[in-house]
Parts: sequence; structure tokens; C-alpha cells
Amino acid sequence: MTRRGATRNGLTRRGVPAVLLDVLLVLVALADTWANVDLGQQPAVSCALLGSFALLLRRRLPLTTFLLTVPTAMVSDAVFATLAALYTLASLSRHRVLLACCALTYAIIDFLPWPWSTLRANELSGTHNVVHLIYAVATAAAPVFLGQLVQARRELSLRLTEITEAREHERLLTAQGVLARERAQLAREMHDVVSHQVSLIAVQAGALQVSSQDPEAKRGAAAIRRLSVQTLDELRHMVSVLRASGSRPTELTPQPSLADLQRLVDGSGMEAELKTDLPEGLSPPVQRAVYRTVQEALTNVRKHAPGATATVRLHHVNGRVEVTVTNTAPTRPPLPLPGAHHGLLGLRQRAELLGGTVTAGPTPDGGYELHLELPREGAG
Repeated sequence: MTRRGATRNGLTRRGVPAVLLDVLLVLVALADTWANVDLGQQPAVSCALLGSFALLLRRRLPLTTFLLTVPTAMVSDAVFATLAALYTLASLSRHRVLLACCALTYAIIDFLPWPWSTLRANELSGTHNVVHLIYAVATAAAPVFLGQLVQARRELSLRLTEITEAREHERLLTAQGVLARERAQLAREMHDVVSHQVSLIAVQAGALQVSSQDPEAKRGAAAIRRLSVQTLDELRHMVSVLRASGSRPTELTPQPSLADLQRLVDGSGMEAELKTDLPEGLSPPVQRAVYRTVQEALTNVRKHAPGATATVRLHHVNGRVEVTVTNTAPTRPPLPLPGAHHGLLGLRQRAELLGGTVTAGPTPDGGYELHLELPREGAG
């Protein structure tokens, strides 16, 4: 008749790979077998080996693993495998009745001597047996409580992750809502103020074109009306994009290319000449950068150098695109027009993104020159 003694359920550290941890548990169970099982008792050794290697199945088949380790605890003092299997079952199962039955089964096996045929009724009485029973119940309850605690901690961690993700999603929705309101407000302002003013300019230019007898004034009024209508089209497109509130990808303006340069120069409202030898097949970002640079340069000439003439030169040299816009000295004083002085800064930022540079400055004859240099394909 044998008495099964106490064992300690080893705690494992976080971050240990699952396979390595299972192998470690098998080795500990084998060491427990070697220390507590008489190697001359073949049935006990077989049960202990079965229980030890059954731990490899504890994650996929926790209940089966526990049942395979029960004979080890029944016929020997090697109980590590049984306690490890009971802990795994408690950490993976939510069935409280099943866990209570398994813990009670282990407590009974641990309390009763083996073989049961040698049990005598008078042996169950006595204070030491009561203490032994309490110890057996406590030993069985410990891995169950620990497994349930680990399960609760794991579920709590998952809930916290879900709450964090929900809060992040809510924050994103709030930010998108604020952005949508700001875009809608900006769209209303552009529609109610800017579009209205540009429409008045177009109407007044049309009236001037009809009523004026001066041919030069008629041409100027026609150019103003054409540019106003073009600006209105772009404003309407921008208002529709802003009202979309980012629900779909839309370009802010129709994207220009080098093919639009001649029309831009012809419609600049002043005497301007385009000279280009750029090859075909330039990347769209480079073409847009060239177009926007020429557009901004011609706009600045109209604003700051009335009566001046402009020359736009586009060259391709050693794999780089060079754009030079030069204007002569103004013949009339400039009108006081509002401006934020952000145009040149924007051109420089666009050029830097493509790996190029923008330089600008006055010329010796009183004019002004803007020079853009970009790599042919643009920077990545």
C-alpha cells in the first residue's frame, strides 16, 4: 500500500514557444517518473510513460490528455503529468461541472491507497486521514483555480484589445466627421463667395466685350471672360470633391499635361512665346510640375509686370528637364492685388518632392526669371 505525496506545479515564463514548453513538461514528467516510480513495476512504468508523453496532446485534446494521465496518479506517486493536464484543461474549458468532476476524481485517487482491494474501512478513520483528504482536495483544486485564472486573464486581455480597437475606430470616425464638416463648410464658402464673385467678373467681362468699341479692350474682356469661365469650372469641380468628404478618390482638378501648355500660353492674356524641345513620354508628375510652374510664372507676370512680354523655354539636357520663364520689364505700374506669397514656395516644395530645384530672381534688364530643373522621371 502506497501513499502519494505532494508535488509542486512549476510555473512557466511568458513568451516560451509552445512546442518547447510541451517538451519541457514531458521532461519534467519523466523526471518525476524516474524519482517516484519503482522501475521494477512494469505496469506502473507503462502508465507513467503514457501519461508523460500524453502531455504533447494537452493543447488540442485537454480532456483526453487528463484521462490518459489519471492511471499514472492512481498506481504511482508520479502525479506531475496529471496536475499539468488538469491545469491545461481548466485553462481551456469553460465547463465548470466537468472541471469539478475531474478535480474530484483526482482528489479521490490521491486520497485512496492503491490497490483499492487492500483498503480497510477502519483505515479511513483518524485525524491524519482527514488532513490527508483536505490536502488531496486542495492539491486538486489548485491547478483548476490557476487554470481558470489564466483563462480569465486571457479573455480580459482580448476584451481590452477589442475595447482599444473600438475606441481607435471611434476616434477615427470622429476625426472623419470633423473633417467632413470642415470640407462641407469650405465647399459652401467657395460656392457662396468665390464662385459668386468670379461669376460677376465673367458677366462684367462679357458686357464689356459687347459694349466696347476698342478692339484691344474687346480682346482683354474676352480673355477675362474665358479665364473666369475656366476658373468657375475648376471651382465647381473642387466643390464637388469637397462635398464628397473623402468617400471616393477624386482628383482636385483635371490633371494637365505638356499638351496643354500651348493653350495655357495662348490664353495667358499677354504676349508670350513657348519654345520647347521636350521629348514625349515624360512621367505624369513631371508634366504636371512643368505645367504648374509655367502657369504660376505667367500668373505672376500678369500680376506684377503689366505690359511685359514673356518667353517660356523647355529643354531636355542630360536626362534632366529644364524650364525657364523670363519676362521683360513692366511698362505699366502693377495693380495692388491680394496675394499670400505662397505660389513660389509651393513650386519649390513640388520640385523638391520630384528631386528638382526652383530658382527665381530679377534679370539685369529689369525683368524676372524663374528656372525649374527636374530629373526626367522624377524622384521616387
